Amino acid sequence: MSDARIRLLDLSIGLVEDVRRGDGHPDSGFSPDFQIALPYRGLFLWHVGSDEIVGDPNQLIFVRGGESYRLTTRGFAELIVTPRLEVLSEIAGGCLFEHPLFRRRTWRADPQLQSFRTRFLHWARTPERDPLAAEELVLQLLRSAFQHDARRERPTGTTTARLIRRTKEVLQSQLSKRVLLTDVARTVGASPAYLTDLFTRTEGASLHQYLTQLRLARALVELPHTDDLTALALDLGFSSHSHFTYAFRRGFGCTPSQFRESTRA
Repeated sequence: MSDARIRLLDLSIGLVEDVRRGDGHPDSGFSPDFQIALPYRGLFLWHVGSDEIVGDPNQLIFVRGGESYRLTTRGFAELIVTPRLEVLSEIAGGCLFEHPLFRRRTWRADPQLQSFRTRFLHWARTPERDPLAAEELVLQLLRSAFQHDARRERPTGTTTARLIRRTKEVLQSQLSKRVLLTDVARTVGASPAYLTDLFTRTEGASLHQYLTQLRLARALVELPHTDDLTALALDLGFSSHSHFTYAFRRGFGCTPSQFRESTRA
């Protein structure tokens, strides 16, 4: 994946960009703006303040303006929304710098938001876009990002945070493979019982649920360009076409073929 930063929409309410980066060395920078990032492929580590945040397709990233950061990439792509400050303040409903989601810096994206993100990305790439429709869709995307209660437990302590981060890295690297709990636990250096309890309390999802959602998020990206659904299902670690279809319909309310046709249309 080559590096690219594509300006998709430059609207009166803010800017929407498609950012892609290949594997590389740590990259330092400074964000003057508050932003919402929605990763849709790959994985990166975002080092900001005393936090180390994992960015993968299951996460929303909340960037506080005025902070320097360092990025370690594994090859990733993300949709970045930079709203006008007054628009974001109204939607967030309070002081942005002290808002719990910007303090937490990350939150898990649910399947509905992942589907919306993918459809929006495909729509934003089309040459004919009505500005009014674009602005309403961006506002809807932002409202969806803030419809969370940010009181879920966060990993506390360097060792715990590193364990959660390493677990996510392992799951991301095993999308196409058969994954066993004992193998993941051994790789990250924890017991299976401790790892499953800590991960579920921190992420609000079990390891299996998190991995399945990662696989389905990749499917959303690949489906518009895929003709062989069985091959895609097996490539993403599902046991069969029917297993893939069941999981996809359960997550997104439609079959893979229906989603593919809707994006192609």
